[in-house]
Parts: sequence; C-alpha cells; structure tokens
Amino acid sequence: MKPIPSKSAGRSQAGILLVECLVYMSVFVIILGGAMAAFYFCWDNSKALIYTSDDVSRVLQVGEGWRADVRAATGRITVETTPDGDRVVIPAGKKQIVYRVAAGELRREVPSTTDTRVLLTRVQTSSMKPAGRGAVDAWRWDVSLAARRNQVHLPLQFTFEAVPPQP
Repeated sequence: MKPIPSKSAGRSQAGILLVECLVYMSVFVIILGGAMAAFYFCWDNSKALIYTSDDVSRVLQVGEGWRADVRAATGRITVETTPDGDRVVIPAGKKQIVYRVAAGELRREVPSTTDTRVLLTRVQTSSMKPAGRGAVDAWRWDVSLAARRNQVHLPLQFTFEAVPPQP
C-alpha cells in the first residue's frame, strides 16, 4: 500500500518552483538589460561611423574640386584678407572663382554668374595659401571640421595640394 502524501509536502514543492521561476525571470531581465545597453552602444557608434564617413567623402570631393579649380587657373591666384575671413580668388578665363569661409561654411562663388554654393558646413579651420616648392608655385589647403560628438579621438583634418599651370 502506498502512503498518502500530505498536503504540506505538495505546497513546499510548489513554493520552490515559484522561487525558481522568480530567479529565472530576474536573471533574464538582467541579461536583457545588458543586451539592450550593448545594442544602443553599438547603434550610437554605428551612426557616428556613418556620419564620419559621409564627412570624409564630402571633404574629399570638395578638395578634388578645389584642386581642379587651381589646376585650371588662367592667371595668378590671390588671397584677399577681409573682416569676414580670407577669400581666395582663382581666375578662370573671363570669370573668377572665389572660395571663402564664413560662419563655419566653405562657399564657392562665381560672382559674374551669381553662382554661390555651400560646399562644406561645420568648418572649424581653413587655410588656403601658397606653398612654393622651389621653382614651382604650389597651393596648399588645410581644412578641419568640427566634431559632431564630444568623444572624438581623432579630429577630421585634411590637406590638399595643387599646382596651377605656369603662365
């Protein structure tokens, strides 16, 4: 004959199962919280990488355009100092191309056609100056962009060089 189980023995086993369920749920919540924190950390860094690669691509395109303008110059390139900042005037045939930085924006202007374009935003520093290489008249453009985030390890700084044709 089998002994009849008492009611108290069944209740103690049910209590152990409830405690185990609560422990499992708390461990699950802790792991889920850590996973969510890691996800958002990766998400933020991924967005920062996308923004930085877009900035690098845009600066390289603008730099190549600047080099093309310098190589196509038909006269002497001059730098004019104004209260707003330096203006670089590049003669190109019957028109002039003007590069200037104002209020953190690099603009390319063609005054004869009223064509003004904002090429770069968030420009921290920009310096276009002659960089002679012996008998060769070369031009150098140093540009750096302001960081989008506070936690920047390397600033975005670029240097472009170009040689105008000899007159």
